[in-house]
This record gives sequence, structure tokens and C-alpha cells, in this order.
Amino acid sequence: MQKPFFVSLQGVEDLPPAERISAEVRFIKELERNLGGEVAVVEIYRTWTEAAEAEASELSEETSTLAVKWPKAFNAAQRAGLKNIGEGDAHFEFHLERQTDPTN
Repeated sequence: MQKPFFVSLQGVEDLPPAERISAEVRFIKELERNLGGEVAVVEIYRTWTEAAEAEASELSEETSTLAVKWPKAFNAAQRAGLKNIGEGDAHFEFHLERQTDPTN
């Protein structure tokens, strides 16, 4: 089953493909675990990006509460994904699939 988003590990070009995939899977599992599944990942990411572009006074309490979950979960997922790889320049990039409706 294809996810409504994709993740790519960057900054470790010499990493064998199997280790890269394993790191990306660890990242996704931790992100979904922290946020409550793939639908919640998409919802919270969208809320976070919208909140980042808005003035603080324009945000509802619900939006603010959801938006602050993203950086915490992303950082935890990054730590999990980079386990046994090391920090260096390694990092994950997260992107939503175009025209994604996670309820379908």
C-alpha cells in the first residue's frame, strides 16, 4: 500500500541501499507512532505548514495544539531513523504526495 507521503534520507550517499531503506522505514514508523497513523501524519503536517505561514494571532487553539506536535514527532523520527547511522549531514526530507486524500 502506498503512503500519502514519502520520506528520503539525504546526506549519506555512500550508505548501502538496504540500510537507507531500513532507516527510512524506521523514520516512518516512529513518525506514525508519535502522531497516530498516516492520516494523522498528513493532517498534522498540513496544519503545521499552514500555521507556519500564518500570524500567531490568526491561529485557533486547536490549530496551535496540532501544529506543535509536528516538530517534536519529526525530531523523534529523525533520531530513530538515524540510529546506527550517525548524525553528520544525514537528515530526512518529508513530502506529501500530490493531490493526497488520506481518507481514500
